[in-house]
Amino acid sequence: MQTYLKLMRSGNCLMAGIAAVVGVFIAYNIVASNTSLLSSDLIVFPALDALKVFMVVFFVTGAGNAINDYFDIDIDRINKPERPIPSGKIGLRTALYFSLALFGIGTILAASINLICGAIALVNSLLLIYYASTLKRTALLGNIAVGYLTGSTFLFGGAVFFDNGGINGVFVLFLLATLATIAREIVKDIEDIEGDREDGAHTLPIMIGAKKAAYLASLIGLIAVLASPLPYLQSLMSVRYLMIVAIADILFAVAVYEILGKDDPARSSKMFKMAMAFALISFIAGA
Repeated sequence: MQTYLKLMRSGNCLMAGIAAVVGVFIAYNIVASNTSLLSSDLIVFPALDALKVFMVVFFVTGAGNAINDYFDIDIDRINKPERPIPSGKIGLRTALYFSLALFGIGTILAASINLICGAIALVNSLLLIYYASTLKRTALLGNIAVGYLTGSTFLFGGAVFFDNGGINGVFVLFLLATLATIAREIVKDIEDIEGDREDGAHTLPIMIGAKKAAYLASLIGLIAVLASPLPYLQSLMSVRYLMIVAIADILFAVAVYEILGKDDPARSSKMFKMAMAFALISFIAGA
């Protein structure tokens, strides 16, 4: 069992599941606040659906990590020989079947919440497979895929309340998370440019050069910063959100400076990660 949890990267699955439940909580607060106190249709927090969301994201994330190792077997034999597949602890075909089973269980469980949740889980599952097999080594499309998958945490949370306009309520949060993640993923590709070039990957920095990729990442990060007040201006978030997201915006600015001013992608990537953490905190505090 421990070996399969390692294949899934259970720690990452746990964090993704918790983030998804946070997405449900944020969507609930937004939807509930838009419901009249005089209405007879007051919304009760769906604890069972929140648990299902956690399980769906845990399983689908684990499946995505497993299928990634399946396609990366040749690279991992050299770079990560201790991983379950290259070490021989799990057979290649077994890992594939295990991953597909997790995708299937996650999608079915999501559909038991509602059809929109099921559709999102199915799309994300197929995208994770395509990303692992193809998109990961392509210019920009792989970055966009990771950005969407990260942002879809909020879409998934909003879909729980689809009948009450939940997706509309969290769409701007989805957009902000997607943009911030794309920017960081480009910076990470700049950081990994030498290894990716040796691996034959065609990432954005390899295709257009590290400097141009840095400018694009900075532009996308700047758009996210400029758009960050929108949830407050749309009355989706309280002033607490505005105060904390300001810290995230400062960290985004530092990340841009690190990549453009100091040409330090490793430091920039860390700043982007910290900024995204504060952005998540601002979503929770402001909901």
